[in-house]
This record gives sequence, C-alpha cells and structure tokens, in this order.
Amino acid sequence: MPNLKDLKTRIDSVKSTRKITQAMQMVAAAKLRRAEEAAGAARPYAEQFNSVMAGLAAGVGDSGPTLLTGTGSDQTHLLIVMSAERGLCGGFNSSIVKLARANAKKLIAAGKTVKILTVGKKGREQLKRDYSEHLIGHVDLSEVKNVGYTNAQDIASDVLARFDEGEFDVATLYFSQFESVISQIPQELQIIPAHFEANEDETASTLFDYEPGEEEILRELLPRAVATQVFSGLLENAASEQGARMSAMDNATRNAGDMIDKLTIQFNRTRQAVITNELIEIISGAEAL
Repeated sequence: MPNLKDLKTRIDSVKSTRKITQAMQMVAAAKLRRAEEAAGAARPYAEQFNSVMAGLAAGVGDSGPTLLTGTGSDQTHLLIVMSAERGLCGGFNSSIVKLARANAKKLIAAGKTVKILTVGKKGREQLKRDYSEHLIGHVDLSEVKNVGYTNAQDIASDVLARFDEGEFDVATLYFSQFESVISQIPQELQIIPAHFEANEDETASTLFDYEPGEEEILRELLPRAVATQVFSGLLENAASEQGARMSAMDNATRNAGDMIDKLTIQFNRTRQAVITNELIEIISGAEAL
C-alpha cells in the first residue's frame, strides 16, 4: 500500500499532466477554427474545378493526355500517405495508415508492385515497421506552421516527375476528411490516372464550347488538378488532426480529473488510517502506564 508521500507525489504529477492536456486542448481548439475555415473555403473551388475537369475529360474520351488515360497498365501503384508530424491526436494517424496498409496488402497479394510516399512523420514511423522496403520518399512538413498551396505544388511536382519517369502507373492519395471534432473519415483518392466525377444535372443542362480544344486545355490543367487534390487533402488533414487532438486532449483531461479524485480519496483514507493507528498507540501507551 502506498504511503502518504507517494500518493501526494502522484496527485501532484497527475495535476501537472492535466494542466498540460488542458493547454493542448485550448491550442488545438484555436488551430481547429482556422484549419476548418481553410478547408471549408477550399471545398467549393475544388468541387467546381472537378466539375469543369469532368466536362473536359468527357469531351476527349480515350484520346486524352497520359495523366487522364493512364499508361495502359496498373502493375505499379504509388500510395501517397498523408499523416501528422506530431502525435497525441487519438487514432487520427493510425486510421489513415490502417487504410493504406490494408490496400497495400491487397495489392501485393494480387501481384502488384507497391511504392509508398509518406507525408508526415507519424505515418512513416508506422509504415516503416512492415513496409520499409516499399518506402521511396518522404515529405517533411514539421517546420511548416500553416500548410499552403506551395507545399501541395511541391508534392505534386515530385509525384508528376516520378510519373513522367515511369516509376508508377497508378497513384492514390490517403488522407482524412474532416466531418466534425469527433468524426474524421479516412479517404483514398486516385489522382493518377485522374478520375473526375461529373455533376449530372449540370452536364446535362449546359453545353460548353472550348477554345483551344479540350485536349490542349487538359494538358495545362491536369498537373494543376493533381496539385489541387493534394492541397485539398492537406487542408482536410490539418483540420482533422486538430479536431482529433482537441477530442483526445479533452478525454485525457477528464481522465486526469477522475484519477485525481480517486487518488485524493485514497490519500484521505490512508491519512485517516495513519491518524487512527497513532491514536490507538497513544491510548494503548497511556493505559499501560
């Protein structure tokens, strides 16, 4: 049974931990508001851009650029796994890695070649355990305070350069879509060959005449489409990370409070037992005299 000094030390330690988790929760809440606003502001542009690209892709059919039609093979797959640079955000990182790991396992079982490009330290640490031989690159964003379009362009340029060199046939992006503070949904999005979902109502009611032709416009816009999709993934990830961290730190603060209450009760009971024993010893000594 721990003595009073040990219990006092544990209570002080848990109180210090609670102060840290409360501070991290407040910081995450402030960052979440900005990240959520950025992700929400980017969604309308991404959706409209996707709609325009879908119309262009439908116009060229199977004769479009390689980024749209593919190499004609699906033997080599590049998995772009985006995670956080820091932990203490619940299951945010592990849920993305779990989805990527499951698909990598499925592809390898089907005889496909899998290559993995990681964005964020935590995802790389988890994938390194089982797929170290498949890792071909890493993007470190630990020094970046606010993710911007420039970061997405750098990642997209690297991916496009690898595609031009024939390193892979299919590229898939893994990230977490922000729904709410308690809900972040892991997503997979194929970005090469590009796949665009058209708005049926809009495409059915609107006809466009493009100048220059659709294929020439696609050659200019497809690299930007890849960067836009990567940027959207980064923004969704940033909001999801802060939401997950805010929720995790709130739970940690509550758990610390419960532990402090239990330790305080145990401390009081132990102190009362010590006092009772001392009284018994004093009374017994007095009676002996």
